Amino acid sequence: MNGQNRDDIKSGLEVAIVLKNDQRSGRLTYGVVADLLTNSKFHPHGIKVRLKDGQVGRVKEIVEKK
Repeated sequence: MNGQNRDDIKSGLEVAIVLKNDQRSGRLTYGVVADLLTNSKFHPHGIKVRLKDGQVGRVKEIVEKK
């Protein structure tokens, strides 16, 4: 899943986000969602979230549990 639909993202889910400073490089940061910051149901660049460690970015992918 690509992280553009708010319904796919829940608190406690492991995700890969792009931080504001990493938007040009596309470098991913992995963590666990604490809060959803985007109110709309869809965002073309990814739903903005705050991770449990306090970092904020847009979800690029949802990490599948194996």
